[in-house]
Amino acid sequence: MLELRCEAVRWVDGEPFPGIVEVRFIDAAGQSWSLIDKCAIFAQFGELTPDSDYPVEVTVACVVQGDTEATAGDGVVTVSTSPHGVTTLDGREEFTVRWDQLIR
Repeated sequence: MLELRCEAVRWVDGEPFPGIVEVRFIDAAGQSWSLIDKCAIFAQFGELTPDSDYPVEVTVACVVQGDTEATAGDGVVTVSTSPHGVTTLDGREEFTVRWDQLIR
C-alpha cells in the first residue's frame, strides 16, 4: 500500500483514545488539505501525543485511482485516502498529488 507524506500540525483532542490530530498536506495544484482523525492512523508507534513538538512528519495510507500509466508521465496521480476511511471535514477522500509525495 502507498503512503502519502503529510505533517501532523496539532493535537485536537484526547478522546477517543488514543487521541485525535490534524494532519495537512499540499496537493499537486498547491492547495492545502486538512485531515482530522485518530493519531494511530498517521503514526503507528505512538509518536504523536499532546506534548509532541508539532509539526511532525507522518503519512496516511492511500490507493491510486485510475490509470497510473496515463498519469505517470505528468508526475501527478490521483489517490484516495479511503483505506482507513480518512477524509476532509467535508468528506473528500480523493486528491491529485505529485508522485514524489508518495512512499511505496
